Amino acid sequence: MSDPWDGAGGQAMRSRTGRVPGQRMTESDRRRPHGGRVADRAASRSSGGRAAAQRPARRAGRGKRILKFLALSVSVLVLVTAGAGWWFYEHLNGNIHSLSLDGKGGSEKADAFGRTPINILVMGSDGRTSAEDCKLGGGCSHTGVQTGGNADVEMVVHISADRSNATVMSVPRDTMAQIPACKDSESGQSTNGYYGQINSALQYGPACQVATIHQLTGIPIDHFVKLDFSGVVKMSDAVGGVSVCVSDDVYDTYSHLKLSKGDHTVKGVAALEFVRSRHGFGDGSDLGRTVSQHIFLSSMIRKFKSAGTLTDPTAVYGLADAATKALTVDDGLGSVDKLIGLASDVNKVPAQQMTFTTMQTAPDPADKDRVVVGPGAKSLFSAIANDQSLTAGSGKKSAEATATASAVPASQVAVTVENGTTVPGRASAIATALTDKGFSSGTTTANASRAATTTTLTYGNGQKGEAQTVAKALGLSGTHLKQGTGAGLALVIGSDWPSGTSYPEGTPAPAPADTKAAVSHANASTADQAKTCATVSPYRTVSLNGVSMTPSQAYAAARSVPDSDS
Repeated sequence: MSDPWDGAGGQAMRSRTGRVPGQRMTESDRRRPHGGRVADRAASRSSGGRAAAQRPARRAGRGKRILKFLALSVSVLVLVTAGAGWWFYEHLNGNIHSLSLDGKGGSEKADAFGRTPINILVMGSDGRTSAEDCKLGGGCSHTGVQTGGNADVEMVVHISADRSNATVMSVPRDTMAQIPACKDSESGQSTNGYYGQINSALQYGPACQVATIHQLTGIPIDHFVKLDFSGVVKMSDAVGGVSVCVSDDVYDTYSHLKLSKGDHTVKGVAALEFVRSRHGFGDGSDLGRTVSQHIFLSSMIRKFKSAGTLTDPTAVYGLADAATKALTVDDGLGSVDKLIGLASDVNKVPAQQMTFTTMQTAPDPADKDRVVVGPGAKSLFSAIANDQSLTAGSGKKSAEATATASAVPASQVAVTVENGTTVPGRASAIATALTDKGFSSGTTTANASRAATTTTLTYGNGQKGEAQTVAKALGLSGTHLKQGTGAGLALVIGSDWPSGTSYPEGTPAPAPADTKAAVSHANASTADQAKTCATVSPYRTVSLNGVSMTPSQAYAAARSVPDSDS
């Protein structure tokens, strides 16, 4: 009998008598001679034979144990990795704070090819709603942590239906506008509506700010994103800083931004000082600040698009963690999957096709320190609402141009046309019209399984291009298209199309906006302009030790104050 923990000889330790300790002596043991070469050779042969017989079995057992150990290790590694990934996903989802938009911003309509633009209101709040924001923003020495806040940054971000271009329009915080009746779902604070400074609508919740911008511009706004002071700090830190340029030495004694002339990388508090500075740039008003904010965002976008940022796991984790902690969003963006989808849509737009503009304004006749909507603004509003590119220069919807180029030829498309109306021959009439337009002879007709009030064109997986070709030929808008679970194209004619072979026109499409007027006096720039510097104000917009001076003079006079990026 062998012991699994035997040594190289294969035998357990024996006593001087040759017996395993505790083993009883048998009759044969008593007769065995105790000495002599013959006995030694016999014992050696017997012992070696047993060891040789047992060695392959022990090696096979050890190999199985190693394989089991490796399999267990791999299983544990897979479970730990999957668990970490799930924890990370749940952690990020748990970071997100989302609120309902309640339809306050209207809704975007799909184009003729079934694609929908995206409009987002990005808000930067001046609220001191935490100890961290009080420290960053100041103003809490007497009041302590406050509730609510104003939207000191308001940008309408428009991403075209075909994701080929984007427009970012800043609305100056000093704009006077009609605030609609609103109620904040979180605080319960409400208003019956009033005429006032546009940024004050945020006091009644993000949905109220969205409703105010929608009412002012006519642009449908599907989503919102809100950041506070600490959010800007976290985001700039997560990307490792943002490259900016200033045209001259600048010291804004109000935002505390202090930079020498030239290029800088700002992060953390310095980044916040840069985007908050309204006395350091332009004419010292909010209009100049919007331009420097566009420079900052353009630089951040270029960094997002750089390979180094999105391929570094540590950077991606830090960015995702910071973004989900920093943002308050609407329910439509309230998950990691949806935010990733939005980031992917933005990433599809080339930097040279991202236009930054500021809404045109005019002085408010009742208050020289406030502004109202100015000439050209309606063209800008219309261009965004109509999904027109401000960089294409054609005045036509870029979505339509791109989709037309990628549409499937009619000869390759067959459709099953079904009559869902009470009018005899409707399916046959539409099918004939399609084949007359060059569609496949495989186009067939049938009666719908039930009556239909709305005409729908259902397409299978990977057949959206074919559906778009049919929609264009028949005058159907994207709202009539939907993806099904089966294969092929099925067009069900509803009671909304009782006659004719072109879908009846609804509300006439708006005339294209004048894109030249849209960008006139709007400080338009594109995100690829890496060498643009923020223009330091030449006016006496700041004060140091009670003396009014220009930001450059303040820089020279405050040698003891460290630069923001030092």
